[in-house]
Amino acid sequence: MNISITTMLGQLAGGMLGTMGIFFATILFSLPLGLIVAFGRMSKIKIIQWIAKIYISIMRGTPLMLQLMVVYFGPYYIFGIRISASYRLSAVLIAFTINYAAYFAEIYRGGIESMPVGQYEAARLLGYSRGQTFFRVIFPQVIKRIMSSVTNEVITLVKDTSLAFSIAYAEMFTTAKQIAASQTSIIPLVSAGIFYYLFNLIVAVAMETLEKKLNYYK
Repeated sequence: MNISITTMLGQLAGGMLGTMGIFFATILFSLPLGLIVAFGRMSKIKIIQWIAKIYISIMRGTPLMLQLMVVYFGPYYIFGIRISASYRLSAVLIAFTINYAAYFAEIYRGGIESMPVGQYEAARLLGYSRGQTFFRVIFPQVIKRIMSSVTNEVITLVKDTSLAFSIAYAEMFTTAKQIAASQTSIIPLVSAGIFYYLFNLIVAVAMETLEKKLNYYK
């Protein structure tokens, strides 16, 4: 039975809530985790540095879809722990967070290492501690320098949320595929594409606005 356009858009909107949930939760958790990993990557303690390097290498060198499957099916096949349908969302958030944290870690590292040594020396002369130097002097400037790279990753994240279909989590792409299959129509997929584009457009405009506000050099 064919469904009306209104019904289809309502179902896609429901899937869009799942997509937005993945997006915002990933940003919320991966940005601070990425900074911690970046500190580990730059640590003078070799074992911590190597653990961070291996972590980043694995996360960036393997497909996100594979990571999703490992996180979701791993507890059962490795530890024999039974998994339930309710674990799907947790698996999605874990996989997305640890994947994007690796990318953000390298962005942070590049920004931090690009700062002139004179900034640290000036802060030391003013009596700042290492923590105060980083969070009051260095980090605000790093944020400005890395905004373009972070924006690119955030826009990619919007599209990557569709990979949640690989473990049958009902985000928008999964919903669109199900409707398209039941209605033998491509319209749901086209509509999903429009949803993704509009969401990406809003994100891009928001990030551009934030970047302009941080552009204190002007």
